[in-house]
Parts: sequence; structure tokens; C-alpha cells
Amino acid sequence: MAMARPTSSSASPEGGTGVAAYRSGDAPTDLDALLAEVRACRVCAGQLPNPPRPVLRAAVGARLLIVGQAPGRRVQASGIPWDDPSGDRLRDWLGMDRGDFYDTGRIAIIPTGLCYPGTGRGGDLPPRPECAPLWHPRLRAALPGLRLTLLIGGYAQAYYLGARRGPTLAATVAAYAEHLPAWFPLPHPSPRNRLWFSRHAWFEAEVIPSLRRQVALALSDGWPQAGEPG
Repeated sequence: MAMARPTSSSASPEGGTGVAAYRSGDAPTDLDALLAEVRACRVCAGQLPNPPRPVLRAAVGARLLIVGQAPGRRVQASGIPWDDPSGDRLRDWLGMDRGDFYDTGRIAIIPTGLCYPGTGRGGDLPPRPECAPLWHPRLRAALPGLRLTLLIGGYAQAYYLGARRGPTLAATVAAYAEHLPAWFPLPHPSPRNRLWFSRHAWFEAEVIPSLRRQVALALSDGWPQAGEPG
């Protein structure tokens, strides 16, 4: 029986540009060739502080997709997504060790912007706007087993949820249940966001337990089939 997964007609009805550009019936893509094409991308080369180095991980069997903001300087150097303190905190939220987190057979990691965008006065610059519309629709179409997508930070939420976002990041995260089963919005786990977490203690008390349940379900073999209750 075919496994239920998000489609363009049901997952983002109010203008999230990330899903409208692909259809669940699109022909499968050769993922290895596509990843090689992505890693060779030079579209933003003139706008980046370093030579382009797209950082992402994916395999056809992935069930969970993690969409963050963009690689930081440390990740750009290592080529390993979430290989920094933000990644440590994210893994803690998920209750995962590094081995499980980097299991590409089950978890794909594709940031909104694929290369380190540089640093401004307040920290890293926003993801380059060219990346997501250019690559995300094709990459998602090549990942037919996706069950759940974690949208980490405002840029990922803006791209995928569009007008369905709340007026603030806190409002979007607090309403996470409205976006299930396809999407789970989260704040960015950066150490720079300590003040946000101190002001929103409900996040770790209420949202993290649900996050762990949803991720465990998405990665399990007991995922509801089409027509079955979720």
C-alpha cells in the first residue's frame, strides 16, 4: 500500500512557495546525480564571502527532512551540517546521538540556503534567496519517502508555510499542531537565542516532548498508511 506523504494540494494551501513548485506525481529523479548538480552550484558565487560549498545530506530512503537556515562558518569549513553548538542542542531536542542524526538512510538535511552567506553586524547573514526555489522542489521530489519536515527558524517557515505562519516565530511554534503531520516548526537552536528560550519556557516543557513523539513516529515502521487515522 502506498505511504501517505505531503502533496502540493494539501501541505501548503496558502502560498508556501516550497511545495507549490512540485507535485506528488512527478517522475522520480536520480538523486545521486541531482546531489552532484547541487554541490556544483555556483549561482550565488559572486555574493558569497567564500567559494561556494553547498552543505546537505540526503538519500532516497529518508523519512525525516531537517530544513534549517544556512551553514555557519564552522559548518562551511567541515562540510557537515549542524556540526556546531546549534546542532548539539538540536540533537538534544530530538533525543538523538550523532550516529542516528547523521543516518542519511533515514534523515535528510537540506538548509534553506546551502552555502555560508557571510556575517553581518548581528550575526550570520540571511540565507541566499536563490537556493530554496532553485533546489528544494527538485530535491523533495527525489525523496518520495518523506513523512515529516522540521522547519527550523523563520526563513524555513517563511518558505514552506507562507501565509500560514503566525505573526511571530513564537506564535508559529506554539501552533505547531496545526501544521502536522507534514511540518513541525521550531525555533533555531543557536546559542544566540538564549533570551528567546528564557522568555518562552513552554517550548521545552510542552513542544519538545511532542517533537520527539512525532519524529519517532516518522522514523518508525508503524507510520499510518493512506486512509488510516494519524
